[in-house]
Formats: sequence, structure tokens, C-alpha cells
Amino acid sequence: MATRHEPWPATVVTAVAGVLGDTDHGLTGREIGQLLAVVKVPDADGGNKRDRLAGALLAQQARHGASNCVIAFIKVAMAPVRYVQQPHTFSRRQDDLNEVLVHVGLRVNDQGQVARGPAATTLSEAARHASSLRAELRRRSTHPEVLRYCTLEILAKNPFHASLEAVKSVADRLRTFTGQGLDGARLVDAVLMPGHGTARVAINANATGPELDEQKGLANLVKGLFSMYRNPAAHEPRLHRTVTDEELLELLTTLSMVHRRLDSARVTP
Repeated sequence: MATRHEPWPATVVTAVAGVLGDTDHGLTGREIGQLLAVVKVPDADGGNKRDRLAGALLAQQARHGASNCVIAFIKVAMAPVRYVQQPHTFSRRQDDLNEVLVHVGLRVNDQGQVARGPAATTLSEAARHASSLRAELRRRSTHPEVLRYCTLEILAKNPFHASLEAVKSVADRLRTFTGQGLDGARLVDAVLMPGHGTARVAINANATGPELDEQKGLANLVKGLFSMYRNPAAHEPRLHRTVTDEELLELLTTLSMVHRRLDSARVTP
């Protein structure tokens, strides 16, 4: 006889449906219908995919007084064979589901199975226990410009290339601001470092000594990040340059700070 699992809180079931029925990255409406049929859960009406899936799973859970139907749906939805051509999609859904399932002491493992895991009661605990780099980056409110450049590399669990792509985000944004075609330290000197007047991309009025020091500090910080991560990564084999998840987190947090200063910068074309 199959083990009967206690019902999950409605908020957890709804959050699971939010991940698997996400508008941009979730299952299609057709896939939801097919998988509900596989686990013998009656379909439900809903204004969107998330509501439809949540309604079907909550109704079945209430009928049986058990969360077995939700676990079964997650297992068929996360079967690795479905993601042979889309490993990034598996990683994204696994990470997002684990942020939810940690609240009931469960997780989706690399085999797509629902397994026991640490439990959490707060959002910060959930992010920490989910073992998801993306979860921690969201907890830190990482700037969207940083994530836009390196999300695929993070999903591929490739911190070396994620660091390279993330650092490129600053240079690309400076070029977009100014139309300047330079790169690296030459780009920073041309648009971010104050010369005899105000920098082309100024984070303050550049009028007093402390303001000029702050402007120069940001410029030197960006040049240092280029030297530490972009230049070696572009020329040195990955075999000889290891970037850990912890180092990547620290780098992306620093880059996020740089982008936030650029958000309010005054730009002279």
C-alpha cells in the first residue's frame, strides 16, 4: 500500500502551481492537461495555467485528504527524460520548486524525485536551504542588469563563465550610455573617470574633493573587477581558474552595487 502523505498547506500547493504553471518558464497548458491525466487528477477551470493547476491539485488533495497527488504531479513534471534537450529548464524549475518545498521539509533531487530535505519557516531560511544560487541572488535583491547577462550560465551551474558574462554587463551598460566603442580600462577612463572636468557618466556632481574621490573610487573599482575577472577569464583556460559559488555571489553582489550607482548617474552623451 502506498504511503499516505499529510495534506500540504494551500499556500504551498499554490506556490508549486505557480512554478510549474509560470507564464514564461512553466509547463504549457497542453502539458498540464496531459500530466494531470497521467496522475489521474481531474482537470479544473482557471483563468490562467497557475490557477487551473492549483485548483486541480487542491481539489484532489481535499478529496483524498493527502498530498500524494501533488507529489505525483511534481515527479512526472520533473522527470529528467523530459529535459534532455532543455537542461537549463530543469535547473530553473528544480531551484524554484525547492524554494517552495523547503517549507514542508522536502526537495526535488537531481533525479526529479521528491525527497526529504531541511525544513524552513522564513524566506531567508528557505533561500539558504534551497541550495540555489539563484535563490540567494534573489534574497540579496541582485540588480536585474547583472542577472540579465549571466542567468543561463548560473542555470548551467557554470560559475566561471557566469563571472565573465556578469562583468561584461558593466562595460556594455557604459557603452550603451555613451555610444563609446572602447572596452576595458580605456572605456572606464574615457567615460567614468573624471579628468579635467565632470566624468561623462557621473554618479554625483563631481564638484568637490570628496565627490571626485567617490567618482574615482567607482572607476577604479570597475577597472579592478575587469582586471580580476574579465581579463583572466577571457585568456586563461577554465582548468586553471576556479570560481566557486561563494566567490561568484560576492562578485555579483559587488556588480549589483555598481549598477545601482549607475541607475542614478548623470550621462553626458
